[in-house]
Amino acid sequence: MNRLFAVLTSILTLAGCQSLPDKQEGAARNVVFLSAQHCLSEYLEDLDKNHYGPCLKVAAVDGNPPQVRDDGFIELPVATPLTLATSCVYRHADGSPIPQTMETVEFTVTDQTFTKAGQRWYLHAHKQARGVIGCEPTLSRSTYPTYETD
Repeated sequence: MNRLFAVLTSILTLAGCQSLPDKQEGAARNVVFLSAQHCLSEYLEDLDKNHYGPCLKVAAVDGNPPQVRDDGFIELPVATPLTLATSCVYRHADGSPIPQTMETVEFTVTDQTFTKAGQRWYLHAHKQARGVIGCEPTLSRSTYPTYETD
């Protein structure tokens, strides 16, 4: 089962990478790409299952609805202060959202946050997928949680 999971994960990762924004495209326009929404999850080997962590969605950029590209990313200018309104929600064991846990939080982008054009970024609802409460947006270059939980 673990081998099948690893093969499926590899296939999905390769397919997903083919639809990611082009770095040269971003560099030419002096922008970075921020994922418009992202859900954390963590595979629990001891339980042989996936734990569905919180999801975060960018609801507004400086008070305006985000312009989401077909690939699911938002273009943001390099070295420009912005305020991102985010919405976080936790999920049931089957991955469906728990509406009662919906929370909105602002995330401040400074002129030092994005300094290199063309990069892809992900805003996570939290630093880890398990054992967390609330919405604490965490910026990362990775789709994976910053910390794995025990």
